[in-house]
Amino acid sequence: MKKLFVSVGLVATGVASVHAAFAPDSTDNSKIWSISGTLRGFYDDNYLTTPTKHGSAGLEASPSFSLNVPLQQTEIGVRYTYGLYYYQQRENNGQDPVDQTHQFDLWLDHAFTPRWDTRFEDTVVDAQEPALLTPGASPVAQRVSGDNVANTGTFVVKTEWTRLFSTEVTYVNTFYSYQNHNGTALDPSLSGLLDRDENTIAFDLQWHVAPETTALVGYQYGQVVYLSSEPIAPAPGGGVFKGSSRDNRSHYFYVGAQHQFLDNLTASAKVGAEYTSYYADTSAGSEWSPYADASLIYTYAAGSYMQLGVTQSRNATDAVGVNSNGQITQDQESTVVYGSVNHAITPNLTASAVGKFQYSTYNGGQLNDENAKFYNLGLDLSYAFNRNLSADVGYNFDWYTTAAPGQDYTRNRVYLGVTASY
Repeated sequence: MKKLFVSVGLVATGVASVHAAFAPDSTDNSKIWSISGTLRGFYDDNYLTTPTKHGSAGLEASPSFSLNVPLQQTEIGVRYTYGLYYYQQRENNGQDPVDQTHQFDLWLDHAFTPRWDTRFEDTVVDAQEPALLTPGASPVAQRVSGDNVANTGTFVVKTEWTRLFSTEVTYVNTFYSYQNHNGTALDPSLSGLLDRDENTIAFDLQWHVAPETTALVGYQYGQVVYLSSEPIAPAPGGGVFKGSSRDNRSHYFYVGAQHQFLDNLTASAKVGAEYTSYYADTSAGSEWSPYADASLIYTYAAGSYMQLGVTQSRNATDAVGVNSNGQITQDQESTVVYGSVNHAITPNLTASAVGKFQYSTYNGGQLNDENAKFYNLGLDLSYAFNRNLSADVGYNFDWYTTAAPGQDYTRNRVYLGVTASY
């Protein structure tokens, strides 16, 4: 089950940073702690993610430590993963050849009673790759240099009131901070455009129609507050728009269901509508848009499984063009289709593939109703010599095309490496 959870998370974020998407699951459930280390060589033909390619060979080193403590009614876990990426071509050009990433995960599950349990999760990331910084619908498809921080905390309370009815209350807070500062109205920084605090709280009423079927009706409230005071665009009358000009509130209304067709086949879906008001910019008004989150998980053999899914929602964007009416781009509406396959060819040899397609439409400003498309594919072949040592080889492909000028690119990455764990 742990391996399946890892795969689902990777698909949700797309193909993650330089090749780390297929790091083998090294968790040993017989111990409360585990350590692992991955060493890979790679070639990245567009490490700057720009229209003009700049390629480089390099090395990746990624140690990880995790601690998982199961108690009678509580489970506590922490995990830290460090990534170091060396780019030879950057050193040849007299630039800093090293990138570093940090990811810290914390989780706490506690069951107060058999019918009332809670879960808390928090992930802090310091990284450059968009798939790590903004999982799901990414507002920035390009690599971003520097110490860029994203923190996501989730708190869930689930209560079974009767045999037929239960509720689930979820609160999520996400904080983003980009190192790229000191922008102007004509050349805004990523900090001015995207530093923000997002809060959502959802309430789901669940009806257990049958042992294999659960229906639900739900409501979610969301608020996005932009944190930078830097200018992001010129405003009519000689003024400027600031990040706070894009503050907004959203109301989500949806129905859904989860059904287990077979012991190894489960589907879930939420569909509804999202109402967003841009209260900080009266010229932007409000928007209705569809909302959806659906997935299908199929385990077809031991060690072999697949997942398909789709999401539809609004999200932040780094585009901000002003139109002739003096309006700026507020956000974008994104449809994300994702999938993964993990196939055990032999007990020791596993082939994997993850992919994502994101189609986004800009809302407001000069780019209103224009679109951006992001294609993501990762292929990996892993061989386990024993429970402590494995090797893998793989390929990642990215293709980004958008109406925003100067941002289209393609990117190919290949890698070969080994992972040791204990």
